Amino acid sequence: MTNINVRIGEKEYKAQKGITLFELSELVQEQYEYPIVAAKVNHLLRPLQEELIKDVNVEFLDISTSIGHRIMERSLVFILAKVVREFYPEATLSAEHSISNGLYCLLQGKVNIKKEHVDRMEARMQQLIRQDLPIERQSYDKEEAIELFRSMNNTVRARLFENNRSKKKTSIYRLEDYQDYMYGYMVARTGVLKHFSLRYYMPGFLLLFPKKGKPNRLPPFTEQPKLFNILRESERFSHIQGVSDAGTLNQRIRAGETDELVRIAEGLHEKKILGIADQIAFDKERIKLIMVAGPSSSGKTTFAKRLSVQLRVNGIEPVSISLDDYFVPREQTPLDEFGELDYESIESIRLEQFNDDLTSLIQGEEITLPLFDFKTGTYSDGEKLKIRSDQPIIIEGIHAINNRLTQAIPRSRKFFIYISALTQLNLDCSNRIKTTDARLMRRMVRDARTRGISPEDTLSRWSSVRRGEDRNIFPYQENADVMFNSHLIYELAVLKPLVEKLLCGLDASFPFYAEAINLLNIVDFFEPIEDTGAIPNNSIIREFIGDSVFYDR
Repeated sequence: MTNINVRIGEKEYKAQKGITLFELSELVQEQYEYPIVAAKVNHLLRPLQEELIKDVNVEFLDISTSIGHRIMERSLVFILAKVVREFYPEATLSAEHSISNGLYCLLQGKVNIKKEHVDRMEARMQQLIRQDLPIERQSYDKEEAIELFRSMNNTVRARLFENNRSKKKTSIYRLEDYQDYMYGYMVARTGVLKHFSLRYYMPGFLLLFPKKGKPNRLPPFTEQPKLFNILRESERFSHIQGVSDAGTLNQRIRAGETDELVRIAEGLHEKKILGIADQIAFDKERIKLIMVAGPSSSGKTTFAKRLSVQLRVNGIEPVSISLDDYFVPREQTPLDEFGELDYESIESIRLEQFNDDLTSLIQGEEITLPLFDFKTGTYSDGEKLKIRSDQPIIIEGIHAINNRLTQAIPRSRKFFIYISALTQLNLDCSNRIKTTDARLMRRMVRDARTRGISPEDTLSRWSSVRRGEDRNIFPYQENADVMFNSHLIYELAVLKPLVEKLLCGLDASFPFYAEAINLLNIVDFFEPIEDTGAIPNNSIIREFIGDSVFYDR
């Protein structure tokens, strides 16, 4: 029997040719705190179901890693979809969007879900996991896969692959007699998915699972009514447009309906911004600070500028102050848990000076604004500013809805706005496009275009950015008076050619190559929009792709 050499870390192993990565992982599992769920083989991400036929270097990934967490979530959705098919053959599972530490799900079809139904599905999932069953992976030609989806009455998924011109083969996963396509890799056996629960949440239910980095503990569910409502509103609007998934978007683009899609999506944004401006104008005697917060690449700056325009339409003349000019001197910047400068900590802001300046302005005094130099890490005196009593101040930044940022000003004098690019468009019912992936694409395109930052650097910094968001933004989002979804239903088709241009040449040895391939695989499902002439110059997406009236004129 032929043997191959497999290097794992600093050790080299002799293994039988044809050994699966799962079988190999069992030899080293005791060295990992959590179950292994995937591997990088010569830097390329591979599923544990794959066989090894030549000498390789292997790096195993357990369920606590970012990639491992995605695989855990995806595998739980797969098992849930199987259970739905068992109990409700005429219904289809729809994994709608993230909420708290889980996914909000619906059953598409003539099914009225009640708590006892959800409890029954959870019990069946637990049974499948206790049995520690294998999840098999099989390669299909594209046409074979389409026929399989049609036989399952899954027209949405069949349409997704029919409209994909580049994909020639795909992987279909099997659990017992259930077969399905899931975007991305899956666990090799059900037994590693021990921590989850289903919770009835009318008219659907929640699939809850551990947070990244803590895969052995299921945190309590935290109600997020404002986020839930804005997500549901966005999904309803996508259905009104007749674009419920990537396949229908591609059909509309190929039918020459791009301009109409753009006009309607941009019209929704303008209507929402106008509504927020009207809300502020109605209460203008009370509101002195308009605080705009959101995670990276949510479009905060463009939103704030467009809001300022609509406020002026209402006879209000706001002024803007940049939080970036209130950073502490570089040597005083706090460090994160990895010993790196933590620019996203609220302690990196000169809070006392910021509050003093705000209170002085509101009381009619003149102040000298600071001017921070990012190259030297120091600040100097900038312009002088004095405002009238009827002029509100717009402040945008990641800490804006943390009341500690403006603790000297009463909450009653502030209006909090939370903005994020919450993707309302999925590949199909069971395969979600994560909001973090869409924002990462936005940021990568903007970084390369305006800041001279390579895609490698953007990808390398993203985990640090995400940690800062988890600490400084998401815990406060429900404090917002209003929420605004900056995602545009057509934007992934616009970003596709730009993302491909940036990522297609990356070397496989790059540490975050798997993350780059994930983004390329997402945009591969979209028909590109290369002619962006219909996109208005004040669009939020212009902040990232260029030709914005606010930055590029």
